Amino acid sequence: MSVNYGCWQINIMSRICVFLSLTLAVFVSSEHNTPIVISTWNFVNSTITAWNILKQGGYSLDAIEKGTSICEEQQCDGTVGYGGSPDEESETTLDALVMDGRTMNVGAVAALRRVKHAASVARHVLEHTRHSILVGELATQFAVQMGFHEETLTTSNSKRMWLKWFYRDHCQPNYWMGVTPDPSRFCGPYSKIDNLVHKNYDWPPMIKFDRFNHDTIGMIAIDKKGDIAAGTSTNGAKFKIPGRVGDSPIPGSGAYADNSVGGATATGDGDVMLRFLPSFLAVEEMRRGASPAEAARTAINRIATHFPDFMGAVIALNMDGEYGAACHGMEDEPFPFVVQDVTMQKYKIETVNCSWPLN
Repeated sequence: MSVNYGCWQINIMSRICVFLSLTLAVFVSSEHNTPIVISTWNFVNSTITAWNILKQGGYSLDAIEKGTSICEEQQCDGTVGYGGSPDEESETTLDALVMDGRTMNVGAVAALRRVKHAASVARHVLEHTRHSILVGELATQFAVQMGFHEETLTTSNSKRMWLKWFYRDHCQPNYWMGVTPDPSRFCGPYSKIDNLVHKNYDWPPMIKFDRFNHDTIGMIAIDKKGDIAAGTSTNGAKFKIPGRVGDSPIPGSGAYADNSVGGATATGDGDVMLRFLPSFLAVEEMRRGASPAEAARTAINRIATHFPDFMGAVIALNMDGEYGAACHGMEDEPFPFVVQDVTMQKYKIETVNCSWPLN
């Protein structure tokens, strides 16, 4: 059961309600506010780029691709685009997703190597193949066939980050368990422990995630024609095991969109979040009549019930232009997201408080 801690009137056009449960959520309802774009974190330039496309009558799918691409170019928080989040072998790889809510088509890439424009490659998967996801080296091969330039994604900064992790921090933290040598003390290579007795997998404490360790740009947009699209882009978790894929390129996890309902996107601890398909769940909750904030809260609380220490957030948008968000595990830091719609002169940065209890 959730407790309603009140609604207050902002103006005739909108109201905000804050609900308190395992997490906190914010809900904003406005009339006649499409087209609209909403994106995770405070990635303002991406939102402005997407909005400029929408206000000129452009397609939501174009807004998603171009908006997320700006974050890739600007290396938002070091966790989107090239030169960030090196894996155990010091390589940066990229994940991205675009989803068309009108056709229910998806294009995604995961563990993309040596190509900077992951969101655009994902768009090419959507438009030039009958597949939904391409991965790894063969995704790179596809991108080159489609005319993308192949180049290193490693920068001097990402190399320094890796050298510190490997030599000074002795490969801490990492994502291994049940192996030898002890991954909490030593670097690899590792081999499995054959006589491992805890077959119920009592996992070690979770690695702490925050916006500078692992966040994603997730974006949802509705255009003037009333078509919705959603997408994501990220370079994943720092020092991940090579080949790891998180939630961002997984349809229904990183993002989901359906013209008959709305869309949602997620950010945070992808290894945990993808097990619960939070974006799909949020959309289905809205289909059942939930507000975007209620839907986002349901998705977050589903995860928190099983993983109370996880960090993450979900934003949701319905076809009426109502939006909401919920978050968990960010301690006293509010979760920001950016919105712009036809009623606004300028973008707006909204926040939702993730602390418990409410101070």
